[in-house]
Amino acid sequence: MNQLNLLISGAIAAAALVVTLFFLRFWRSTGDRFFLYFAVSFALEAITRTLLALSHDQGEQTPVFYLLRLVAYALILLAIIGKNRRRPPVEAPPRIGS
Repeated sequence: MNQLNLLISGAIAAAALVVTLFFLRFWRSTGDRFFLYFAVSFALEAITRTLLALSHDQGEQTPVFYLLRLVAYALILLAIIGKNRRRPPVEAPPRIGS
């Protein structure tokens, strides 16, 4: 990898870590798995970019990089599908004194 590719990979990894922290903050405040799945997905992207920059003799054609990205994108799909799934309506509790 040349120096420009290393710089770009580092910038993408740093941005993915910032996005990971962003989604973790929302997950901690809401407890919604949607944000957790997105945080893990972006953490995997940061790991992938870091490993790609550190592996001098391997390129993006190595199956492990595709597998990590596949898992990351699958988590995003699971989060979206889980959020849009139909849930049964919640019944209101009975009123006392009525």
